Amino acid sequence: MSTRTIMIFPEFENIDVINDIREKYDPLADLVLPHITLVFPFDSELTNEELKLHLIKCLINIKPFTVKLEGFSKQENIYGNYLFLNVVQGRDEIKNIHDNLYKAKLKQFDVGNDYVPHMTVGKISAKEMLDKACDDVNKCKDKFSAVINKISVEMIGEHEESIIIIEHELN
Repeated sequence: MSTRTIMIFPEFENIDVINDIREKYDPLADLVLPHITLVFPFDSELTNEELKLHLIKCLINIKPFTVKLEGFSKQENIYGNYLFLNVVQGRDEIKNIHDNLYKAKLKQFDVGNDYVPHMTVGKISAKEMLDKACDDVNKCKDKFSAVINKISVEMIGEHEESIIIIEHELN
């Protein structure tokens, strides 16, 4: 059984700005491209073919849409201290996709947390460092925009690396 997750990988023209921030603050920066997580890591007996069929069913009415990200926020929870790049356009579409994917075959993996669309750009060990990192990234006034036309399923490799196993085109 492998750990998988479902994500959006936006293709921003200025992605290098996000990559620079992630290199500084995100321990996963070298392992996975900048992304918006739709379904958090899960272990399931579902085959990739079954998962692909689930995507087709859940995403049948989803058309390509624009996302815009700007501004940063921080979140502290039981999983750690995080820096987020905020989604300011496309939130409803992303939330709808998230909710649809957690139905039926993936329902058991929904832990019931209130989902807020975002892009994680940092995971910081100590709260004091989180506050400083948040102040630092908020100096960045860049805006990021992309059309989302595919949803990807990633398998997390044995060294935490990202391996894309399914790409579903929105149409």
